[in-house]
Amino acid sequence: MTRSKAALACVTILIQGCASLPDRPELPVQPAIAAGTDAPLDRAVSGVEAAHAGQSGFRLVIEGMEAFVIRMHSANQAARSLDVQTYIWHADATGRYLAQVLLGAADRGVRVRLLVDDLDARARSAGYGALAAHPNIDVRLFNPFATRRGGLRLAGEGLRDFARINRRMHNKSWIADNRIALVGGRNLGDEYFTASDEVNFVDLDFAMVGPVVRDVSDSFDRFWNSVSAWPIEALDASAGDAGALKRVRDELDQFAAGAGQGRYAQALRADDGIRRLVAGDWALRWSSKYRFLSDDPAKVTMQQKDASRAAVAAAVLAQLRGAQRSLEIISPYFVPGDAGSEVLLARAKAGADVQVLTNSLAANDVATVHGGYSRHRQALLAGGVQLFELKPLASQHSTSLAGSSGASLHTKALTSDGISSFVGSYNLDPRSTWLNCEQGVLVDDVELSAQLSGIFRRQSSGDRAWKVALEGKQLRWTDGDETHDSDPGASGWSKFQAWFARAFHLDAQL
Repeated sequence: MTRSKAALACVTILIQGCASLPDRPELPVQPAIAAGTDAPLDRAVSGVEAAHAGQSGFRLVIEGMEAFVIRMHSANQAARSLDVQTYIWHADATGRYLAQVLLGAADRGVRVRLLVDDLDARARSAGYGALAAHPNIDVRLFNPFATRRGGLRLAGEGLRDFARINRRMHNKSWIADNRIALVGGRNLGDEYFTASDEVNFVDLDFAMVGPVVRDVSDSFDRFWNSVSAWPIEALDASAGDAGALKRVRDELDQFAAGAGQGRYAQALRADDGIRRLVAGDWALRWSSKYRFLSDDPAKVTMQQKDASRAAVAAAVLAQLRGAQRSLEIISPYFVPGDAGSEVLLARAKAGADVQVLTNSLAANDVATVHGGYSRHRQALLAGGVQLFELKPLASQHSTSLAGSSGASLHTKALTSDGISSFVGSYNLDPRSTWLNCEQGVLVDDVELSAQLSGIFRRQSSGDRAWKVALEGKQLRWTDGDETHDSDPGASGWSKFQAWFARAFHLDAQL
């Protein structure tokens, strides 16, 4: 047998040997538990809700510590339900704290529903399966892989079923007792809460109370009850083992005991986050002009020409097109494509001040994305769009309590005309538009817009970002002190990856 025939035979065996998804069990529709009147979060929130009838309260959660504390305290005070939807959940320090607090809530009788995209969860099936052994914890995996373990099997499944598994659930929401919700860009893990000793993400959430929380719950229910959400027990025969749950519980207890003097543990003891939120120490802005946006969970099965395939993208695009005076866009993975570039250039030509903050190549954790962006960089600059690229270095230390060695942009937000603000999981790129399920919140409020503009100005300032300019046909990067004539700080390998994506037009996958 020749080498080519042997290689072909191996690939054929690999593909044919892949497991197939079992039949998904028939499950009753399980709705969110309605908000009540007598639980701690009811008492904490109902008064301020009554004082702002018909409105919802919003707070931009900028600091990682605050984002972590609100999640932890809302879980500690929950009496009925905790619904958590995420793309990534790391088994690091903050990830373990959050797992422990959810387990503690379940021990108190709280119903806990965990909905995790399987791209991340597949490697952590054992941990999720152990949590699912608790009678009050249900775990579902979105758009799961048939193979639960092994890199070769995963590669084979990718060859056979790429069109399906290439579509993911990118949503992030945290809902406690149907009374308080957080929605935004943060996954669950150290780098999203500025607790990493390495690279931390500059990120953003909306913390919310009022009717908008029920909108978030409705979206969670649609995903939870969709045919693409599978109970982990149907996928992994080891799930639900009581012995595994005990081992996980013991590991979490040992971790918490050993981390008792850490800064996050101390903050949890000292900081009543929910009380501060509703008492006004963490001020809320109230508005009746808001929309919670969410793609249909069926997006992962929709055909390319389906008109409802990109619901979040359509709403964001309408915001871009409607801007008259100003647009400030923060997108870590910014791949506008020809159509998106045309919209931004049209707004700039019409006289709007259009500014975009994205990752520099050196700060981008997905270098190929930068290749898709860089194809449009010169045209955008020539047409009057201002571009800023975040630096990767420790100049971001003010956002990192851990004193990390680097930073990367992860915020997905925009503000237009000093009135409207969007915060969510949606990047301005083809993957978010056509492949991934996304969500976010649009709010009309002058003060929130001013706060988001302030975030943009701080993150695009010379100590944190380079401003990109076009001099003739040559790009220049400057921070006010130094000027560079190529992507500053980027490695040769990163430049090659970006070039490859640009040269082979990989935008559709970025």
